[in-house]
Amino acid sequence: MNPDLDLTLERIIRAPRTTVWNAWTDPARLERWWIPAPLACRVDRLDPRPGGAFVTRMSEGGADFAPHLDACFLAVDELERIVFTNAITSDWRPAHPAPVAMTATITLADHPDGTDYRVLIRHGDPESRAHHDKLGFADGWGTVTAQLAALTETTTR
Repeated sequence: MNPDLDLTLERIIRAPRTTVWNAWTDPARLERWWIPAPLACRVDRLDPRPGGAFVTRMSEGGADFAPHLDACFLAVDELERIVFTNAITSDWRPAHPAPVAMTATITLADHPDGTDYRVLIRHGDPESRAHHDKLGFADGWGTVTAQLAALTETTTR
């Protein structure tokens, strides 16, 4: 982790690692937590494998769904790690995503209380990191992580 380029979030989720993993890899479950409520999420493509697509849309107040994320998975290690970037589209084209280009690494590990859940967001330069932080990284990723925890802590598988 480079504090000049990266942002992080850590949380213990009181659910088995398999349940948290399934919430990341099952489109119906991902739609329930991936975007901060009250926005609605729709998963257009979710192919969790290296090179696979990660495309979501969002809607506010019942409006038409608009683009949210067009990304590509870089690494997927079952039950342990998911890495994706929005710097490459789901069709493997170079991208200039708004608000910032990033690479996200999600790691899951067993913890006595459930799952040790960690998010590492890498940026290409200090300005992008600062911009992402100023836009509300902690609130946005914190909110969706809380939604993930709420979903998985009440799910049995």
